[in-house]
Amino acid sequence: MLTGPLSARARELTAQGAAFVTATVVRVEHPTSAEPGDVALVHEDGSIEGFVGGVCAQNSVRLYSLKAIERGEPLLLRILPEGPVVAKSGANAGGRDQGHEVARDEGSVTVQNPCLSGGAIEVFLEPYLPPPRMIVAGDTPIAAALLRLGPELGLDAVDSRGADSGPPVPSAEDLALVVAAHGRDERAILRAALEAGVPYVGLVASRRRGGAVLDALREDRVPEALIERIDTPAGLDIGARTPSEIALSILASVIEIRRHASTAPRSWAAAPP
Repeated sequence: MLTGPLSARARELTAQGAAFVTATVVRVEHPTSAEPGDVALVHEDGSIEGFVGGVCAQNSVRLYSLKAIERGEPLLLRILPEGPVVAKSGANAGGRDQGHEVARDEGSVTVQNPCLSGGAIEVFLEPYLPPPRMIVAGDTPIAAALLRLGPELGLDAVDSRGADSGPPVPSAEDLALVVAAHGRDERAILRAALEAGVPYVGLVASRRRGGAVLDALREDRVPEALIERIDTPAGLDIGARTPSEIALSILASVIEIRRHASTAPRSWAAAPP
């Protein structure tokens, strides 16, 4: 459990929207310099704040923390000294200072580190990732409902009209762009999101008007492969009628992309207490 300066630092990183891992020593076999309860924060650049053992253990913790960030899933890391352990199928070799992977099970990995002092250590790695951004374009009841409901589902719902820093620019790091503008300033932001590779791009419109917008994008020479990615009418067909119901149907499509599509960004974990 994080306490003191590390707890404050974790809250600071969360407020900054930074990705990091809490690495907690849960078990040791001496000789080792680490003790159960030792904690460190591992940043996305590989730097470490705190203590989870000597340099050899830290190198393995760093490597697998970065993998935990990439996959968005917690991991139990077992670090053993070099010995007669037979590698299981699927194990991978790492550098000498990072350890050699000898076993992998669901939610855990075991590595042998030849420079370890002779003991063993188990470290629980828990990634904390910023919530995925969903840009909402439009000043309509549906847009307002999306901005209201999105955070309840762990999304960073952002109004495309922006704030003091200006309107947000779609990027590949975003999860979704939803245009609910009733015909106002739609084409430019749709094109920007498609060209940036935003995984979900939705347009709130009737089939007829949505088709007209797609035709206009074709006239703008947007590639057909990109145009086909636009979800219009946006959302799952659940018979939605009210703005909140329509927003819910759209958010269901966004969550589907987040959880299942191979093109979706990494998963996002909750912020630490």
